[in-house]
Amino acid sequence: MQTLRREVGDRAAVLGFVGAPWTLAAYAIEGKSSKDYINIKSMAFSEPTMLHQFLGKLADAIAVYVRYQIDCGAQVVQMFDSWAGQLSPQDFEAFALPYQQQVVKQVKQTHPDTPLILYINGSAGILERMAQSGVDIVSVDWTVDMAEARARLGAIGVQGNLDPCVLFGSKEVIRDRIYDTVRKAGDKGHILNLGHGVLPGTPEENVAFFFETAKQIKR
Repeated sequence: MQTLRREVGDRAAVLGFVGAPWTLAAYAIEGKSSKDYINIKSMAFSEPTMLHQFLGKLADAIAVYVRYQIDCGAQVVQMFDSWAGQLSPQDFEAFALPYQQQVVKQVKQTHPDTPLILYINGSAGILERMAQSGVDIVSVDWTVDMAEARARLGAIGVQGNLDPCVLFGSKEVIRDRIYDTVRKAGDKGHILNLGHGVLPGTPEENVAFFFETAKQIKR
């Protein structure tokens, strides 16, 4: 099980991670990461029935895997649809959103109290649609201002959204960006995080400073 134990203040949570149907389908059909995803997009427009069948099977399998992670101790599960941001809003609604909803619906039937998070890279144009997936928390990347994201998403929880490259800056810059993000996110329903993963070569002391600063804000 792919999990991470994350400490916040004096509490710790066991996080589970899983890919979403569109992104897993993209890797399977492309055979690798891609800049334009021409193979799966061509399939979406030339063989949509076949692609929908594949996405549906992936969604069922992912839901089983998420439930397994929760049964094994995951207290929160984040679903990554990293490449769904490559879709137009219209195609997102056709090929990504319904299968995110399928996963969430099946998981919530058996584990209604386990929070689910959805992350999409380059999601500024589809934030409202992400909220329609049924997840409890939308993870926001750095391409949208957090205050704007809050206004667009309403009451749903948010996660994010510092640019990972900020961690290459000085401690003053890191601290200022953390406080700015927290202020814009408001006083509840926010998980402070990067807008994506820690980049290779990031100074470890800056990552530690990020967490220590976050703990101080919590206190």
